[in-house]
Amino acid sequence: MQPRSRLDGATKALDPPFAVVDLGAFDHNAAELVRRSGGKPVRVASKSVRVRWLLERVLDRPGYAGVMCYSLPEALWLSSLDVSEDLLVAYPTVDHGALRELARDEKARRRITIMVDSTAHLDLVTAALGSAHPEVRVCLELDVSWRPVPGLHVGPRRSPVHSARDAGSLAGRIAERPGFRLVGVMAYEGQIAGLGDTPPGRPLRGLAVRWMQKRSAAELVDRRGAAVAAVRRVAELEFVNGGGTGSLEVTGADESVTELAAGSGLIGPTLFDGYRGFRPEPAALFALPVVRRPKKHVATLFSGGYPASGTATPDRLPTPHLPPGLTLLPLEGAGEVQTPVVGRAADSLVLGDRVWLRHAKAGELAERFTHYHVVDGDVVARTVPTYRGEGQCFG
Repeated sequence: MQPRSRLDGATKALDPPFAVVDLGAFDHNAAELVRRSGGKPVRVASKSVRVRWLLERVLDRPGYAGVMCYSLPEALWLSSLDVSEDLLVAYPTVDHGALRELARDEKARRRITIMVDSTAHLDLVTAALGSAHPEVRVCLELDVSWRPVPGLHVGPRRSPVHSARDAGSLAGRIAERPGFRLVGVMAYEGQIAGLGDTPPGRPLRGLAVRWMQKRSAAELVDRRGAAVAAVRRVAELEFVNGGGTGSLEVTGADESVTELAAGSGLIGPTLFDGYRGFRPEPAALFALPVVRRPKKHVATLFSGGYPASGTATPDRLPTPHLPPGLTLLPLEGAGEVQTPVVGRAADSLVLGDRVWLRHAKAGELAERFTHYHVVDGDVVARTVPTYRGEGQCFG
């Protein structure tokens, strides 16, 4: 059965707009991430999923261990539901209320590790909780951007801790502070893990990206190894986290890294179509109904204005997927109340037909829908709430 007819048939009782997860594709992607990890455990990046049922499903698979959360309130919520015993908050928190909740919850304090990259983060925790606060687990974030020459920064702008000397110095200051225990190091190489090396229709950019990534990875092996060694001289680390969906093989080969992180590869959004070494299957899609046929080769869909975060560029817009051959109009794009699609395939569409689209980023689709319908083969096996559907919004 063709993908479109299978999805249409499985969801024929549903009125669009709605979103689905193709369970076969999701499970295939989960297995591929483990295969690519080279035997190192994969920590699930929750921001790329944002559906508790899917997080629990993948954590039940061999090769997965722990969750990388994107906020402390999210980690506290997941802990309260016993989703995982190991919850790493990937971004520093300045949420005083959440810190106070963490301090009150002994079980959560055993499970949750917060991110720091300066003593200012320690000062903020102390200001929120008082100087005699209970022990808080912390992870030191190392900046692993590539800086080949002074003034050139390639990669996300995250931690100010760049060198092994920086890392060792901060680790020493954390070790001296009562109420904190340094248990981990995180080093996310976004310029490798999150940047496609074969952007569609841009071969010269692809060459430049691959050149950059090769040199960045080579520089990083020595620097990250030295930084981790410097931290280990003053702290007994439980984990060193690195990588992402786009760099599992490269990061997994680094002996200083003990675990990898991935999440987008489970879902297969369009921003991950531009990698040479792997191609996740599209696991999450959304269906919009045809509500107008304004002219030949054009069908207008209801709703659909679901752009992704990041640069304000066309690659952040949703992409028509099924039937094949449809594109957005460059002067209209995807709109709040209507989304025209153009192509000869539009001529076969009638009012009420579905057009299936893919989102540019993995987890952000879950902010648009309260539920995902889980398609297993040619049936909807269950319907599960997203974070939004459970009344949770973590920013």
